[in-house]
Amino acid sequence: MLKNMSMKKIITSSIVLMIVSLLSFLPNKPNNQLEIPTSIEYVSQNVQTHTIYLLDNNNYISKTSIKIRSEDKEDIARELLETMIQEGKNSDQIPSGFLPIIPSNTKINALSIQEDTLKVDVSAEFLNTSKELEEKLIEAVVYTLTSIDGIQNIILYVDGNILTKLPQTKINLPTTLNRQIGINKTYQLTALTNVTATNIYYIRKYNDNYFYTPVTKITNDNREKIEIIIEELSSSVPQNNLMSFLNSNTQLLNFTIDYDQMIICFDEYIFNDLETKDILEEVLDTISLSIYDNYPVEEVIFQVDNQEIAKTTVKSIE
Repeated sequence: MLKNMSMKKIITSSIVLMIVSLLSFLPNKPNNQLEIPTSIEYVSQNVQTHTIYLLDNNNYISKTSIKIRSEDKEDIARELLETMIQEGKNSDQIPSGFLPIIPSNTKINALSIQEDTLKVDVSAEFLNTSKELEEKLIEAVVYTLTSIDGIQNIILYVDGNILTKLPQTKINLPTTLNRQIGINKTYQLTALTNVTATNIYYIRKYNDNYFYTPVTKITNDNREKIEIIIEELSSSVPQNNLMSFLNSNTQLLNFTIDYDQMIICFDEYIFNDLETKDILEEVLDTISLSIYDNYPVEEVIFQVDNQEIAKTTVKSIE
């Protein structure tokens, strides 16, 4: 009996000593209180690059990219919009040579996605912009949000009301916005009938970097849009600080559309070097981006002498 009691005392003493030893390694806190975290913040390490359209130093809305951490489509939309807000929390993500275009203090009230349509509700500060930038503001938002995979349409609300007219320019907006609204628009009209709008991507250089700037040319030209695209890009006339690297002698020989694929056949002048048969990436990009904005295709195949020389897809080029 005494032996059992002695053993219990020894075990109890050992346990107490272990507890005291463990406590000695813990940091001292006032009143002997330990800080216990009430929440755990999980930070995504999956950083990715995403397209965004911002105001450049020539007052164009141009295509560039930023790094984002969001993965869910609604979260991506929110992060992109927050980056576009002047003096916003993501202003450090803005590339050199670009400016955010959404007025400061704009709040994103709500975001929701239904199939291919993104609904965005913003605060009234969204409209606190200059008359000159009012339409460009809408263009930048629409082109940025429709660069998200699967999003084709935008419905824009201001404090719960669908935005259907810009207050300063009095421009009427469709209830559902998409890239058909155009961007950086230029007009070359001789009549108000048979009007065609063609999106063409040019190159802009800032420091040692190249960026792509879409321009919607509104004309009475009723040719196929691919013909207009190639003619404009091969023009040797500078386009207001915008460039194209497509050789002015390049000829589009023919094209076909098969479901979601366009095949375009050129002569050899599309090559940057006739001996090596090299083609510039900027040439592929300007043509492909222009096609994807004007035709419902997912893939473009480039050919010379009926032989494939290059291929792009919507996802790879965005």
